[in-house]
Amino acid sequence: MWDTTKDYRLLLGQKAITMFIGTARSGSFRGRWNKKMAIESAESMESDFQTMNYSYLDPEDLANTPEIANLQEKGELVVRYLGGDDWAHQFMAQTPKEEKEKAEEAIAKARFFIDTILGLKDRILFGPINDPIVSIDIKVGEIMSVSKHPKNDGLMICNVNLGKRAIKVVTNDLMVKEGNNVAIAMLPPETFSGIASEGMFLGAGEGILKDVEGELGAMPKGIPLEALNESRNLLEGYLSK
Repeated sequence: MWDTTKDYRLLLGQKAITMFIGTARSGSFRGRWNKKMAIESAESMESDFQTMNYSYLDPEDLANTPEIANLQEKGELVVRYLGGDDWAHQFMAQTPKEEKEKAEEAIAKARFFIDTILGLKDRILFGPINDPIVSIDIKVGEIMSVSKHPKNDGLMICNVNLGKRAIKVVTNDLMVKEGNNVAIAMLPPETFSGIASEGMFLGAGEGILKDVEGELGAMPKGIPLEALNESRNLLEGYLSK
C-alpha cells in the first residue's frame, strides 16, 4: 500500500493550485480571458486531490482513477479560459512595457501550474518513488541566447529552447553561452531581481552541465545523480512552506 498522503507529486500539485489561484487573482493578466471560470476550475481540483490523498492506492492504480481524468479535463479547461494554446503570447502582447516583468512572472507561475497538472499522470506512472525530484520534469534544452542581468552582475539570463516552447532561466554560471545543451529542473518559478526564472540548470562540481545528451524537451541521458541534489533540496524547502 502506497502512502498517498506523502506522495510528492500530489503535494506539489496542490501547491501549484494555490499558486495559480493567487496569481490569477493578482491582476497581472491583461486582455480578454475568463478569470472567474479559470479560478473556479482550479479551485475544483482541490477536491480531486483530497480524494487521492487518502486513497492509499499504488501509483499504477492511482494513475487510472477518475480523479486523474478529472484533473486532466480541468487543466485543459483552464487553458481554454486563459485564452487557448496561445494564451501567454496574447497576455504579453497586451501588457504595457512597464508591466512586462510582472506579467512574465505571472505567466511563468501559470505555466508551471498547467504543466504540473497536465503531466501528473505520467509522473505518477514512474511508480512508488519517495523522492521530491519525481514531482517535476527534468528536460533537455538548448541555450539560444545569453545576456547579463540588468540589475545583478553575478547573474546571466538565458533563453532556452525546449523544442515545443522556449523558457527563460536565470543562472549564476557566468560561463554559459549560446549553443550549450543543458539539463533543466522545471522548478516552481523564482524571481531574481525582477526577472522570473522558469527552472534551474543542473550542475555537478563546478558550473552547470553544458553538453547534455537527449532530445530537446525530453528527459536527459546520463545525468550524474549528484546533479539533482540542489533541485531536490529546493523542492523540499518549497513544499515545507
